[in-house]
Amino acid sequence: MNIELFAEGLEFPEGPVAMADGSVICVEIKRGTLTRVTSDGVRHTVADLGGGPNGAAVGPDGAVYVCNNGGAWEWEPGELHFPAGAPPVYRGGSIQRVDLASGQVRTLYDSCDGKPLMSPNDLVFDSHGGFWFTDLGQADGDIRRLGALYYARADGSSITRWRGGLLSPNGVGLSPDERTVYMADCMVGRLFAFELSGPGEMLPSASPGPGHVICTLPGYQWLDSLAVEDNGQVCVGTLWNGGITIFDYEGTYEFVAFPDVLTTNICFGGADLMDAYVTCSSTGRIYRCRWPRPGLKLAYNG
Repeated sequence: MNIELFAEGLEFPEGPVAMADGSVICVEIKRGTLTRVTSDGVRHTVADLGGGPNGAAVGPDGAVYVCNNGGAWEWEPGELHFPAGAPPVYRGGSIQRVDLASGQVRTLYDSCDGKPLMSPNDLVFDSHGGFWFTDLGQADGDIRRLGALYYARADGSSITRWRGGLLSPNGVGLSPDERTVYMADCMVGRLFAFELSGPGEMLPSASPGPGHVICTLPGYQWLDSLAVEDNGQVCVGTLWNGGITIFDYEGTYEFVAFPDVLTTNICFGGADLMDAYVTCSSTGRIYRCRWPRPGLKLAYNG
């Protein structure tokens, strides 16, 4: 696979969204911004978000919705961008709505049932205007607060915690028929599937665990954010191994390497949805390549 550099000089890019005009919108976690990178690789700040913007998606109103981890970690010194330990003070994260035309930022959710969101990480919209999102949880060096999987409405009217007690929920996506939610549990390298009974409604788990385990990667590999192909395969950013792991529902997988141990995410664009944009976060780069199969068309896009 031939890859080309699309953008560089970004401060831990994540949450890429391929736009119809050929640009890519992403977050820069270290910089605290929502950023648009035009087709010539030039960076433009859409909004200053503060904290740690971590995932992004276009909603039914054309705005971009952002999972903000609230600055859940500090950064290692040096030219590369590597997350370090917890900050001295941490108060939790939020879901933010960003108007692309004005850059206006509004906080939609910072708690659920009276409990603060710890570290919102990634989100995906369904065709009914709601979104699933993960909360990674947060560690202070000695104690780890477990994460959860939520469903919320884009108008700020409703938020539900469907699965809790999860070690490190990260990437999230929907199957083509929207009857399954996929979630990557980062630190154990495990991809889960959760069956749905309807929009925003999760069925009880049929296994002892929180959901169906599609696969757990061997060795020391972490799973980050993800996107789904049109055929239903799930493409997940893979940390420490440095690339994208592609899973089918039966648990078999293949791996595509990228030049960064912190390859965090992928999105699909272009007229045929076969242009893949991959965030290589520690080096601050986004790469573009032709993917062998089309990505799944998202419910909403810019």
